[in-house]
Amino acid sequence: MSRPDQHSPLVDLGQERPQLPARARNLSPIVPRASIAGRALVAVVAIMTFLASITTGTVLLVSASASEWQSEVASEITIQVRPAASRDLDRDAAAATQAVRNQSGIVEVRPFTKEESAKLLEPWLGTGLSLDDLPVPRVIVARVQPGTTLDLAALRRAVTLVAPTASVDDHRAWIERMRSMTGATLFAGIGILALVIMATVISVSFATRGAMAANRPIVEVLHFVGAGDRYIANRFLRHFLRLGLEGGVIGGGIAMLAFGFSESIAGWFSGTPVGDQFAALLGTFSLRPSGYLALAAQAVLIAAITAWASRRTLFATLNEID
Repeated sequence: MSRPDQHSPLVDLGQERPQLPARARNLSPIVPRASIAGRALVAVVAIMTFLASITTGTVLLVSASASEWQSEVASEITIQVRPAASRDLDRDAAAATQAVRNQSGIVEVRPFTKEESAKLLEPWLGTGLSLDDLPVPRVIVARVQPGTTLDLAALRRAVTLVAPTASVDDHRAWIERMRSMTGATLFAGIGILALVIMATVISVSFATRGAMAANRPIVEVLHFVGAGDRYIANRFLRHFLRLGLEGGVIGGGIAMLAFGFSESIAGWFSGTPVGDQFAALLGTFSLRPSGYLALAAQAVLIAAITAWASRRTLFATLNEID
């Protein structure tokens, strides 16, 4: 059996292995970018962002519609002249109209005819009914000049002096109801957003712990070679921030498209009872540019919350590994 020559040159086996450039080695992520957990987290963040955007957009639509309603209702006063056995209804309605015109701060007075007053009852009584035998009051609508404080008590005295069966309504009850509805909608939207944020934090926390558990050997090796918790946490933080931004862009973008097409979709139902009810509640279904900016800022906020929840869970998990 021959012995190997002690003076034969040594072969560097390292040259036989494929060598990667230093830049490629540095770009290799610690946390795999494409994984089932990562895709699931993107889907969760996208769904949460979509729900939050729909909630915020609906609250903005309701608030804008309620503000328009309040401004319109607050600038109008309704006078009803009821029929009485000993009174001439047409004469009382004309006298009440003139009394309203004589008041300062009134810029427009529109008395409704008998047919127009009866037509106001059609949404409740339907069409084709004979209202001749019903005591249908005459309606007078007066528009108040914006910024003018109207003496409502003096207006009531002047109207009832010439038409004792008349009543003056400044719609304060309707305005209070609209304010109450707007406030309730706002609080409901805040509650839904709080639940969405809580669900996002919980989902990100579980995803972070799962990623740390799957990459525990890598984390231990990094600890062994001297890497600190901040270095490791930053690698995971970038990963989850990217996932949060991706999910936020997807969910927020779909919500913006939905609001963008909602006005066209609402046009299909225009003139129907359902369409009219939604139009009365949500207006034209179109968000203002500031609304779209709010949705974009909200998507970025949810991505930031995703990164914050990930960072908080990361350091707690690293302490357990240590």
